[in-house]
Parts: sequence; structure tokens; C-alpha cells
Amino acid sequence: MQQTWLNMSWLESEIYIAVSATLYFTFLTLITLRVIIKRKAIGVSLAWLFLIYAIPLAGMIGYLIFGELNLGAKRSKQRKLFSGAFLRWLKEEAVTYRQDKEQVSENAHAMQAFVESYTNMPMVMGNKHTLLTSTDEILLKLIEEIKAAKSHCYLMFYICEQGGLVDPLLEELKLAAYRGVNCKLLLDSVGSHRFLTSKLPGQLRAAGVDVVEALPVGAFRLIFQRQDLRLHRKLVCIDEHIAYTGSMNLVDPAFFKVEKNIGQWIDVMVRCEGPIVQHMQGLFLWDWSLETGEKLMLPEANKDLFCLVGSENAQLIPSGPEFGKVGIHQVLLTAIYEAKYSLVLTSPYFIPDESLLTALQVAAMRGVNVKIILPAKNDSIMAKYASRAFFEDLLKVGVEIHQFHGGLLHTKSIVIDEKLALVGTVNLDQRSFWLNFEMTMLIDNECFAGELLRTQMHYTLASKQLTLEQWSQRSFVKRFLEGLLYLFSPLL
Repeated sequence: MQQTWLNMSWLESEIYIAVSATLYFTFLTLITLRVIIKRKAIGVSLAWLFLIYAIPLAGMIGYLIFGELNLGAKRSKQRKLFSGAFLRWLKEEAVTYRQDKEQVSENAHAMQAFVESYTNMPMVMGNKHTLLTSTDEILLKLIEEIKAAKSHCYLMFYICEQGGLVDPLLEELKLAAYRGVNCKLLLDSVGSHRFLTSKLPGQLRAAGVDVVEALPVGAFRLIFQRQDLRLHRKLVCIDEHIAYTGSMNLVDPAFFKVEKNIGQWIDVMVRCEGPIVQHMQGLFLWDWSLETGEKLMLPEANKDLFCLVGSENAQLIPSGPEFGKVGIHQVLLTAIYEAKYSLVLTSPYFIPDESLLTALQVAAMRGVNVKIILPAKNDSIMAKYASRAFFEDLLKVGVEIHQFHGGLLHTKSIVIDEKLALVGTVNLDQRSFWLNFEMTMLIDNECFAGELLRTQMHYTLASKQLTLEQWSQRSFVKRFLEGLLYLFSPLL
């Protein structure tokens, strides 16, 4: 009888192993077929397949959670509901001061036409842009603007964290709401997690400030939507005549991530006046309605409110899953290929795909002076080594790489031929290109481009330029880490 029981136990074990193996290989096959059928970029597909087969169970689960662009049923429904009204607004209300092609500089022609083609956002004339390069100055200026607000204060940030000058700014927001100003604060669920789980949102709501968590995350939500699609935009709209955008989150660098020991974050913001403010306000209200389901109330064309105040052409470039597959990546490629003699880029995270890497190499080989300014220290170890995997290929063709030692250089900017500027929230990595909700300003004006270029050159004074000879002497361990993280670069 004991022998019979042992035989049954052995048989059950064999059946269990056979069923488990069948289920596992069926699941593996189905996931593999799904990766192939989805036809993502080859590098992305291969990286996922490598991960799935190298770490089977974790890789398959990771793909189901992070592998596909799933915004969730609620947001997709809101997008379908509001997209028609948003498109009509762009075509009918946001075109009052559209700039004629003849008045757009030659450098900007291709980008301006492409952006308008895929977003319907026109380039508008008559704007004034003020570049703010001191984080203290930025926060103090915002406090002053909120204090003077009469109609509304709309703020959208990836990260909001209390401390330093952020505290009086939030107090001014409360006071503005008390006196009847329409105050809205839209914050990303992941970036602003510590703030959103503190007591402050409740205090702001009690004062009359509408605080909304964008793209909320949670274990239950993993089933229904991708969790790493983040609202990475930084945007402030105050009344109808002032707006801000740039690289800075709603944080005081003197108090933010000091435990990382990488120095203070270095950022810029652009204070905007003129017709471009209408577009920036419209983008905020679009995001707000998608997140809350509230009726989409877009700003109507009004020459008394969105009036000509300067001589600068500007075009807003929103990007993200809701604006199609090409977007900002194609804009950046166009900018690089349009450069004739000078190209300066700054970014905290630099993980280009093959097409962007090739464009930079070709630019340098055809005689363009290409400078890339990156932070020497980074808050992401993976991004740090994945980034460095590209250095040798760039140095070999004459691209200048400057490592900034004055803190974490967080400014995202490009200046083309000292005439054209791109500044905003987009990092030079795959996440910003394909996943995050981002925004960039294309400013077609030599004076502003020159001012941004001076800021970039100021960064080089606190930087050390790499040479190919020095870089070739790095250790085997560093080379190995670069090579390993390079394999995963399409997913970072």
C-alpha cells in the first residue's frame, strides 16, 4: 500500500510538472508572438525579448505591465469625447496670430510645418519670452505673479515637493483661492507621490484650490492601464497674459533630493507673454479635462487678452501618447539635420536611439560644431551608464561632450545655428520620446536663442570636456556596465 501511495505521489508530481511546463511555454509563446505582432521599434522589441527570455517570469510580467501603451479605459474615453472640440479649437480659435511662412526663419521652416501637420498647433507671432536661469528667481517670480492674479492660476508639474520657497508659493495659492481666483493644481501621481500623500493637498482643497492627481497608480490599476506613462509637463498659466514652461519642477533645489549627494538641480524656465499663452492655457485645460472629466472650456480668441506684445515667433509642441507615434522625436531629428554650423544640446538624461545617434554623428561629420552638455553626476545609475555607452561613438566623429560639475544639470534645451531655440520638458531618452506627456517650445528668434546659448556656454565653464583618449582609458568594469545597460537602453 505504501508503494502504491509513493507511485501515485510520483505520478502526481510528473503531471504537475508537465501541466506547469505546458502552461509556462504556452504563456511564453503567446507573449513572444504579441511582442512580434505589435511591431514596435526593432531595438525595443529585441530588448523586451531579451528580458523575457533572460528573466522569464519577471520579463513576461514586466511586458504585460509596461510593454504596451495602455492609457486605461477612462482616459481613452475622455480623449475620444473631447478630441473633436480640441481639434476644432486649434483650427478656429488658436489661429488668430498664425505667422506667415514667409516670416518664419529658414532654419524653422521644416520644424514649423511638421509640428503644425501632426499637432495642428500653428506658429504664432508677437510674443515676448524671458529666460529665467536662477531657481530662486523663478520661484520668487511665480510667488509675485500668483499674488497679483485676478482671474486664474493653473499649475501643472511632474514633481511638487514642499520646502524652501515652495512653501510661500503654496500659501499664496491658498490666498488667491480665498479671494476668488480660480486655482487648479495638476500633479503627476508618481512624481508628486510624497506631496499627494501628505496633509498639504487637503489644506489646499480646504482653501478652495482644486488639487488633482494625474495618471494615478496602484496595484489594482496594473490590470487596466500602463503605470509608467507619466505627466512630465511643467506649465503655469496666470490670468490670460502670462505663462511659464521649462525644465523646473515645483521644488526648491536647496531642499530637494539633498540625500542623493549630487548637488542642486540646475534648471531654466521661460516666462511667456503674447498669443502663445492662449495655446499654453488650452493645453493645460485639455490635460485637466482628460484627467477630471470636467467639460472642456478652451480659451476663445480674444485680441484684447492674447495680444501682440513682442516680435518673437513661437510654437508650442505638445507630445505624448495622445499625439501619435512620431512627435517630438521627429522634431529633434529635423532640428539636428537642419543645423548648418552649430548645435548645442543640454539634457540630464541622454539615451538616444539609433536614428538620433546617427543624426548627431552625421551632423559632426558634415562640419557642424556639435556640443552636448550633460551632468557629471546623475540621480539614476541605470541612465548614467546607459548614457555613457554612446560617448565613444560620438567622440570618434568630433562631437564635444561636456560633463557639468555644478550640480545635476536638469535643463533640456537645444540651440540651432545660434538662431533657433527648443526648450521645455523633453529629455533625450526613449521615455520622453515615446511614453511621457511632454511639452516643448520652439522659439524662432535670434535674440532669445542667443540668450539661451549664453546660458549653455555658462554651463560649459563649470564642465570638463571629455577627450577620446581619456575616455578610452576607463576601466573594464565601467565598460561592462555600459555594455550591459546599452542592451536595455530602448526601455529606459
